This record gives sequence, C-alpha cells and structure tokens, in this order.
Amino acid sequence: MPSQFYHNPRCSKSRQALALLAEQGVSPQVIEYLRQPPSAAELAAIVKKLGRPLRDIVRSKEAREAGIDLATLDDAGLLRALAAHPAALERPLFVHGAKAALGRPPEAVLAIL
Repeated sequence: MPSQFYHNPRCSKSRQALALLAEQGVSPQVIEYLRQPPSAAELAAIVKKLGRPLRDIVRSKEAREAGIDLATLDDAGLLRALAAHPAALERPLFVHGAKAALGRPPEAVLAIL
C-alpha cells in the first residue's frame, strides 16, 4: 500500500513518528514538505483522509507569522495559503492508502496501519 510521510527533519515529533513507522517495517515516501510543499488540492485530499477539520493541521503561531488570517479565510483560501506557506502546516502528516494521521502524538501514525 503506497504511503507518504510529510516530514520536517528538524521536528522531534516528526522524527519520532518516522522511527515508529520504521520499527513496524513501514517505509513511506518521505516528503520534506518545506522543500516540496503539497498543493492546495493535495492538502484537501489529505484533510479528507484525516476526517478532521482543516484547521487541525494549522500551526497558528506560524500562520500568524506568515500573515495568514485564520478568522477571515474560508477553507479554499486557507488551503491556498497553506500551500504557499508550508511552515504553517502541522506536522508530521502520514498518508497510508485511504487514511491519514497527524503524528501528534507520534504514536498516532500507527493507528492507520
């Protein structure tokens, strides 16, 4: 089953979640999302697989620093803003087949295996 791991190597939670997947023998495609930001359409697909509100994958402090006004944006606008400012994305995000998980805590990625 193809899987992707949206990773920030500087983030300890992201590194921990990736290590937990490796312990389970899972080798996802690792995407350093700060270097290769997902498009708005890719983010929409991830959010759908998460089954959670879009705003659950937003880091509010980083969003404010990027000039993203969460109070005034609808979901389409927020998706475009996150694609343009990937540092405002919560991490890590793990996509495995038809499901996705936010690795907060890191062990949450194991729930969709």
